[in-house]
Amino acid sequence: MIDFAYLLKTGVALFAIVNPIGSIPIFISATNGWSSKDRNRITNLVAITVFSVLSVAALMGEHILNFFGISIPSFQVAGGILIMLIALHMLNGKQRQSKQSNSSTSSLDDKDLLAVVPLSVPLLAGPGAISSIIIAAENHHNLISHLSLIIPISVVVLSAWIVLRLSGFIAHLLGVIGINIVTRLMGLILASMAVEFIAKGLAGLFPQLIS
Repeated sequence: MIDFAYLLKTGVALFAIVNPIGSIPIFISATNGWSSKDRNRITNLVAITVFSVLSVAALMGEHILNFFGISIPSFQVAGGILIMLIALHMLNGKQRQSKQSNSSTSSLDDKDLLAVVPLSVPLLAGPGAISSIIIAAENHHNLISHLSLIIPISVVVLSAWIVLRLSGFIAHLLGVIGINIVTRLMGLILASMAVEFIAKGLAGLFPQLIS
């Protein structure tokens, strides 16, 4: 039997961790200078990727990590390092569109890759979101409960898709100067998030450090 209270609690927690609203400035910075068509296509790809990653995490995430001998703390440290690299890039104020051309095939591949890493993983479907879904699945071991996690995942992904689809309008309001300011501010916030991820991961790997 499906526990709807459990699904609601999981969905609220997942939305807070994914935080699509807080991802708007980062998405705007990453897609600055792109056409609306490209931005919308990337939004769709981000939604599909996030849904796929979280669904796989719900159904077999623990088995995948165990197969490769990866612990959640190790995943948190790795994700934190990747986020830190992204944050440093943003703090330096470097814009990606200088490397991207709307006419070249390679740039389309770069944009698709950008949608997967870092916009989908680890920005939205990061260590926190993946680990929370895996933990939620562990708390309910039967298959129906695992499959029911697709419901809150779908709601959160739909919310993220709607928010990112509105990013073009927000980018138009901010302008170039506004985007540059927000980029550096969000870079600082991302760096702080990276430190948190790394600290939690290290605490899990080396519990004696906090004892």
